[in-house]
Amino acid sequence: MSNQRIAATSALTALAPAVWGSTYLVTTEFLPPDRPLLASTLRALPAGLILLAATRVFPRGIWWWRALVLGVLNIGAFFYFLFVAAYHLPGGVAALVMSIQPMIVLLLSAALLRDRIRPIQIGACLLGAAGVALLVLEPHAGLDAVGVVAGVLGAACMASGIVLTKRWGRPEGVSLLAFTGWQLTVGGLVLVPVTLATESLPTHLTWGNIGGFAYLSLIGAMVAYVLWFRGLSRLPALAASFLSFASPLCATVLGYLFLGQSLGPLQFLGAAAVVGSVVLAQRRPREAEPQPERAPAPSRV
Repeated sequence: MSNQRIAATSALTALAPAVWGSTYLVTTEFLPPDRPLLASTLRALPAGLILLAATRVFPRGIWWWRALVLGVLNIGAFFYFLFVAAYHLPGGVAALVMSIQPMIVLLLSAALLRDRIRPIQIGACLLGAAGVALLVLEPHAGLDAVGVVAGVLGAACMASGIVLTKRWGRPEGVSLLAFTGWQLTVGGLVLVPVTLATESLPTHLTWGNIGGFAYLSLIGAMVAYVLWFRGLSRLPALAASFLSFASPLCATVLGYLFLGQSLGPLQFLGAAAVVGSVVLAQRRPREAEPQPERAPAPSRV
């Protein structure tokens, strides 16, 4: 794949985490309060069922358990740990903990995909984590052991989902829409019992609530995850994982535009560091040029 095509694919894939970054704004402004797991369930399950109804393709053979694993890692367990971290940690600390995801992807790619770890990749990981810290970390942010562990587990779930998606690929003859529908449906079904056990259903819904849920499901899940899994099929695992930094970046920009949140010099520096880390992660090593064959030396008699 040429550098231009890589850049185009990366830009299109980055739209997915950018859309996910709008989740905070939609949740706080349009959804019923204190219903994070309900929002996650209604975000995943309807979108998955719509895609299944449209494609009418179901897993076969080994792909039954593979779809289950990927759906839990990429959707169900990831959403759950994400919201546990959000409950126990300030938003900036939660985002900083989750920024270890590319480092986990780096290690898993070396172990499962036989990818070689390069110094520039380690530097990109550190630069990206520092950028997220400058972008979202607030002074005097508190730490909570449960929140930190949940954040690490959430990052590990998404990292594992990215690497296993690269390792297993997509079944032959199965469309991207069907593949996405499998995972969203599994993730939503996993979240249903947790949601019912821990949250009460709202007594009434406004049109704003309905619009917010529709946005999260149709745009935040269906469209975003189709773009995400398309990108995973075409980009290296580590390069794709760095694109998730677009989520806190987009959340910060939307907070500035619509919620009156201020941006200081350190946040602009953090944004530049995040963008720089993504650019570094997309760089491919130069292939060694083949050396011309030397003519055999004449034999001496």
